[in-house]
Amino acid sequence: MKKIILGLLALGLTIPAYTQDVKVVELSEVVVKPMNYKYLNAADSKSAAVPVKMLEREVARYDVTEADFYQDDFDFYTVSFFIPDGKIVAVYDDDGTLTRTIEKFKDIALSDGIKTALLERFPNWTVTDNVYRVTYSENKGAKKVYKLTLKNGDKKMKVKMDDKGTFL
Repeated sequence: MKKIILGLLALGLTIPAYTQDVKVVELSEVVVKPMNYKYLNAADSKSAAVPVKMLEREVARYDVTEADFYQDDFDFYTVSFFIPDGKIVAVYDDDGTLTRTIEKFKDIALSDGIKTALLERFPNWTVTDNVYRVTYSENKGAKKVYKLTLKNGDKKMKVKMDDKGTFL
């Protein structure tokens, strides 16, 4: 009985050593390119609506040097990005760095800070239309403005706010 148990133990320890075949797989080359992080840091807001964030990240990720129309002869490239909720017109330099954008989004979800500021200042008013505009410049950073149309019965009012809920 001892011999059988010792034999099975020896066999159990030696079989796994033979079953491990090491296969070498060569992976394809990966190129990591930095995104336009200055633009994302300036324009991307945690309180912005999902479509805004999605399109801004697409603009930052876009590589104009890989486009079919790219040529070394030009100093800048203007590229437009569209979704049903809005659009972004971006200007890239000849190295692919994002230098300026103009953004416009209509009827997007408002952030909690803006809703709170509106309720405090205009308690019986409702928002009928809104436009979110962002202008980004590499030197000046991003300027974010909400243009809101408020309604209370027959009365209408237009107000401007920044992205933090401060009235302009």
